Amino acid sequence: MKITQTPLVILNFKTYLESTGEKALQLTMALEQVAEETGVQMAAAPQGADIWRLSQEVKIPVLAQHIDPVDVGGHTGSMLLECAKEAGASGTLVNHSEQRMQLADIDMVVSKATAADMTSVVCTNNIQTSAAAAALQPDFVAIEPPELIGSGIPVSKAEPEIVEGSVAAIKDINPAVRVLCGAGISTGEDMKAALDLGSEGVLLASGIILAPDPKEALLDLVSKI
Repeated sequence: MKITQTPLVILNFKTYLESTGEKALQLTMALEQVAEETGVQMAAAPQGADIWRLSQEVKIPVLAQHIDPVDVGGHTGSMLLECAKEAGASGTLVNHSEQRMQLADIDMVVSKATAADMTSVVCTNNIQTSAAAAALQPDFVAIEPPELIGSGIPVSKAEPEIVEGSVAAIKDINPAVRVLCGAGISTGEDMKAALDLGSEGVLLASGIILAPDPKEALLDLVSKI
C-alpha cells in the first residue's frame, strides 16, 4: 500500500549495527510508537535482510533501501522489486547518494514500483536532478546534497535555496510529486524549517539511529509541527 499521509518521516537504517537485526526491530517499534503517540506518519527503510521480519512485526510502512533495475532471472546478488514486495516492503528509496543510479535505471525502478502499487522515493542532490526526477513521476523526491549527509548540518539551514528551488521546479513539472528534505536533519527545529520551505517531510538516518535514546530523538523531531 502506498504512503499517502504527510508530514512523513522516513528513517533510513543504512548499515549501522545500531539498526541491524534485533536492534532494527527495536528501532522500528520506536518509530511505530511515536507514530501512534503523535499521529505523524513514520516509515522504516532497513537493510534487505531485515525487511521480512520488520514487516511482520509492525504496521508502519517498511521500505527497501534500494531496488536494482533488473527483471526476474539471473541477477545474483541483486535486490528484485518483486522479492522486496513479497517480503513486505511497501516501497523503496531510489538513487540514494550512497547508491547512485543512471536515469534510465531510475525510470525503470520507479515504473516497476508504480505498477506494483509501491511507494517510490527518488533521492536527488540539486535543483536540476530534482526536476529530472519529477518528470519520472515518483511519489516523492527527497533532496539531499551529499556533502551534508551525516554532517549534522541540515540542508534546510545550510542551503535553503536548494530546497525552495527544488520544490518550485518539481511542482512546476508535476504537482502530484511530493518533496522530502534530507541531509543533516535531526531536531524539531530542523524538521520545522524543512516544512516551512515547502517540503512535506524528511528523510534522515544517523541523527536518530545514533542518538542515545532514538525514541526521544524522534519525539523531539516532530515536536514543533
